[in-house]
Amino acid sequence: MRDSQLPLNIQLHDDATLSSFYPGDNKEVLEAVKHFAYGKEGMFLYIWGQAGVGRSHLLQAACRAASEIGDAVVYVPLLEQKQLSPGILQGIDDIPLVCIDDINIIAGQPLWEEALFHLFNRIQVQGGRLLIAADISPRNLTVILPDLKSRLTSGVIYQVHRLSDEQKINALQLRASQRGLQLAKAVAQFLLSRCSRNMRELFSMLEKLDRASLAEQRRLTIPFVKQVLAL
Repeated sequence: MRDSQLPLNIQLHDDATLSSFYPGDNKEVLEAVKHFAYGKEGMFLYIWGQAGVGRSHLLQAACRAASEIGDAVVYVPLLEQKQLSPGILQGIDDIPLVCIDDINIIAGQPLWEEALFHLFNRIQVQGGRLLIAADISPRNLTVILPDLKSRLTSGVIYQVHRLSDEQKINALQLRASQRGLQLAKAVAQFLLSRCSRNMRELFSMLEKLDRASLAEQRRLTIPFVKQVLAL
């Protein structure tokens, strides 16, 4: 992506890949995002779900997958909208895959809504793909521009569901194995019982444990986890 398209130094998270996303009850969502990233299905996809379910992971993973097949991509995290202006949506309609995260942040803001509406139309004309994520369904977004509301509810829509505790353990073990770590089920259960149940925060803790394990050449045991995380 060209520097002029993003005024911020936005980096995709290293772990945000399609293969590292543990789907749980979201297998259909994962397949839809995969097909969309590879340009095999539609021009507009909307995914939504509560914080911590992996929406940003899926958008960033889609960007990485599309770039691997040679498509230019752009990822716009609107959670950073205090540092952005609606002008960020200008000049990106010729990018094959545009991913816009957390559009709920700008719902009800006329300038943002108008910019998003025009971007949607330009991408449609250009034959590109637009992947949008939010914490709420498009039908319940507090969008005030009727034409934008119509566009957002016109595409394929998927809800990303929370993982059960057992699925969270599986997700932690998958991420650990991809980092070259062995995470016993008992240790994963300990993390769930003593730490945040938000997957984003759990993965952040796992990353911290990975660094400590590598530095001290220690296995991930419950005493070691207690020491590193000060539990």
